[in-house]
Amino acid sequence: MIDTNTISSLAADAEAFRQKVIDAGIRGKLTEQLPEDGTAQELFERIQKEKECLVKEGKIKKQKPLSPIKPEEIPFEIPENWMWVRFENISYIVRGGSPRPIKRYITNDPDGINWIKIGDVEKGGKYIYSAKEKIIPEGEKRSRHVYPGDFLLTNSMSFGRPYISRIEGCIHDGWLLVRNLGGFNVDYLYYLLSSGFLYDQFIEKASGSTVDNLNIEKVNSSLIPFPPLAEQQRIAERIEEILSVQQDLQNLLESYTSDVSALKSKVIDAGIQGRLTEQLPEDGTAQELFEQIQEEKTRLVKKGKIKKQKPLPPIKPEEVPFEIPGNWMWVRLGDIFDHNTGKALNASDKEGSLLEYITTSNVYWDHFELNSLKSMYFRDDEIEKCTIKKGDLLICEGGDIGRSAIWPYEQEMRIQNHLHKLRSFKPEINVKYYFYMMWSYKNSGLINGRGIGLQGFSSKRVHSLIVPLPPLAEQQRIAERIEEILSVFFRSVNRRRDNYDFTSSKT
Repeated sequence: MIDTNTISSLAADAEAFRQKVIDAGIRGKLTEQLPEDGTAQELFERIQKEKECLVKEGKIKKQKPLSPIKPEEIPFEIPENWMWVRFENISYIVRGGSPRPIKRYITNDPDGINWIKIGDVEKGGKYIYSAKEKIIPEGEKRSRHVYPGDFLLTNSMSFGRPYISRIEGCIHDGWLLVRNLGGFNVDYLYYLLSSGFLYDQFIEKASGSTVDNLNIEKVNSSLIPFPPLAEQQRIAERIEEILSVQQDLQNLLESYTSDVSALKSKVIDAGIQGRLTEQLPEDGTAQELFEQIQEEKTRLVKKGKIKKQKPLPPIKPEEVPFEIPGNWMWVRLGDIFDHNTGKALNASDKEGSLLEYITTSNVYWDHFELNSLKSMYFRDDEIEKCTIKKGDLLICEGGDIGRSAIWPYEQEMRIQNHLHKLRSFKPEINVKYYFYMMWSYKNSGLINGRGIGLQGFSSKRVHSLIVPLPPLAEQQRIAERIEEILSVFFRSVNRRRDNYDFTSSKT
């Protein structure tokens, strides 16, 4: 069965999938090597001649020879007609420049020169289409001019991210300019610069006392696989073809996520409001149930099992968030559940028994992650208050406020103070119904300040939370009905998803 967590996990893997496709492309695993493409060596020699001409014309500076590539540096095999080169061998890289103080050079003149900043790019984008600011012509002398088609590489903060400029302008020293000398298909170079293989080299080479950054020498010395031009184009086209199919599937999954979340919320909302079940006379009334709960509370107080509570304030009509059936009633959570939080972490407290505990990071919607539990000391008089048992409802006070789960294990466990433990005064109360109520309240904003006005989830606010109380038999029917409907829907989603082959060699 595919649920929202599974779909979200698939969505989160999109970037990992993209990197695998790019990695396969730059290793020559997505394309055939054709004799008519020629060899990378022939292309390399043409580039060296082009570089010599540009040096003679004064358009680029002569570069110092880089050290030859040693066999032990080569990270993986490439096709025979490819070759390994250093970045500098086949391109020209220079750093941007910043006229200072920059405020003196910024202008509102529409004829000013585009001042291209890292803030002008879109996250995850490929091109730079515009610049928010412009500089006066005098600033160009202290900066670096770029042209449409030039590659810009971030060299500080989020360094190593490539963009293709679609505009003419100047760049500051937070950019490196990578000028293509005819050795690269533009799209292949973009994917090469976007690859995890090259980014890992950038990370290894990045340096800086406070901020990691790249300099020209370190980028120049990076090792890259170099195919013939015709194959570069085929690689880029193949990568884009696969990523296009992947994006279609991603859109499909996201639409499923939206469908699932929307339907789940509607079903649960309808359930806790009494719109999925009939109200049967034989169920009795919530008022009768409420009186039974109060009698049980009085008995527990007399036995010393719980402390006597101060009466909670009556519920005003304007506090009620939605309509409920006539045989139900509105109550406060503290009226029907015994409630407390766990123990605050205190590293200096060494008294008592060293026991494992859980906190909000272990609680997910309707389940727990219990790997690598931590321990702290609990005194004998703290253990009972901080211990949860099977069937207890746990609610997160911080982080994702209101996130809830029912403890499903026979084994007892302790809790830290950021978790609320709710145990019903009357064991017959259907805790699953109140779990769904928490889901509904969370998704409709009732826990975050709307409707019933909760701004946080302190003990006082949990205790006074206004909740519906249906008769016991209807509570059970509601929980069963919600699960039945969602189960049918998820099976339907699973069948629709299985109509798509995610592993086909064609994609």
